[in-house]
Amino acid sequence: MNAEMIAVGTELLLGQIVNTNARFLSRRFAEMGINLYFQTVVGDNAARIAEAIRQASARADLVVLTGGLGPTGDDLTRDVMAELTGRGLLTDEAAMKKISDYYVNRQIPMPPSNARQAQYIEGGDVLPNDTGMAVGSALEHEGKLYVLLPGPPREMEPMFDRYARPWIERRLYGEKPIFSRMLKFAGIGESSLEAELKDLFEAQTDPTLALYASEGMVTLRMTTRATDRAEADGRMEPVVAEIRRRVGAHMFAEEDIGLEEAVVRIMTEKGLTLSVAESCTGGMLGQMITSVPGSSAMFCGGLIVYANAWKTKGLGVPAELLEGPGAPGAVSPEVAEAMAANLLRLTGTDVSVGITGVAGPGQSEAKPAGLVYVGLAARGQPVRVEKLNFPGGRAIVRIRAVRHALYRLWQLAKEWQGKP
Repeated sequence: MNAEMIAVGTELLLGQIVNTNARFLSRRFAEMGINLYFQTVVGDNAARIAEAIRQASARADLVVLTGGLGPTGDDLTRDVMAELTGRGLLTDEAAMKKISDYYVNRQIPMPPSNARQAQYIEGGDVLPNDTGMAVGSALEHEGKLYVLLPGPPREMEPMFDRYARPWIERRLYGEKPIFSRMLKFAGIGESSLEAELKDLFEAQTDPTLALYASEGMVTLRMTTRATDRAEADGRMEPVVAEIRRRVGAHMFAEEDIGLEEAVVRIMTEKGLTLSVAESCTGGMLGQMITSVPGSSAMFCGGLIVYANAWKTKGLGVPAELLEGPGAPGAVSPEVAEAMAANLLRLTGTDVSVGITGVAGPGQSEAKPAGLVYVGLAARGQPVRVEKLNFPGGRAIVRIRAVRHALYRLWQLAKEWQGKP
């Protein structure tokens, strides 16, 4: 099956918002084994929306549109689709009641135009909106499949996963269901990982393998078609085992979870506690860890010690390390070590992390942007300090520093043999 995506909204063309829906749907299509060859962005203009749909219909089996389902006059997607297919618009009573109740409960009058959000294409299926007002539509017309989704990601993503995706998969005529496994890696770049697995990629037929990278992490998606999960696992497991044998030291998960969740899980399982001291990352490490439900079982707290005075007052980092003739400075292995070691002593946790560096864009202490030191202290073990040099802007340096610290925490916990 070949698919095409059409994002509707003048605000996208003006750069006022980012089309994150494109990335989400692209990944979902890849998981489903659907080929995506074109993406189109079109403004809120009926003639241009109609032309985009006609072009997409000529080269794709499935056309998915996002946006243009709201209540205002420039929300045109459903009207254009109805006109192109020669169908009317019907009202979904359950959606209409939800919209009416919203206004009744708030004791405010409902603008009549809001009724448009309960409309769907005649002869199609309603896609309920569990997180908003506007319903979606899914229909077949002249051998093509069309799916209309709302624009806001918080509405579009659950609608696609819960309703549109099953609708599409039921119409992959005669094809077996698609099963995927996600392998997650850290501490190794995409090109290095590909080199380690080069022969597997070159010989792939079934299952298929695909890599994609984000800052500080790489994901390998393995996909096959099978009658059921047991058949799929039987086909994929030998390949997973070989990947595990070669690069298992970098594979932190065999499911689609983040590095922070993997760290929380393994440290909780090992009964380990953690504290963090952050300078250039400004609390990002603590924030990522505490975003994981259940992190209170292992995370005790953290300190943001941005200024040198706070490094001394809050952590007891010697002033002579920070300033003065011959001082290594705040961005140094000595300070990263002192931050981690002193925090371990102050908090009594099993593990402590200290991060200091130059996030950029300019230099600090005549040291280049992207230079970061990560100190890792654990009870009964010598403090480890790692020097890192990250390319990119301020945001990239900070997230990569945090992801690297998380990777080292995962490694430490994985190797932990018991509390000393």
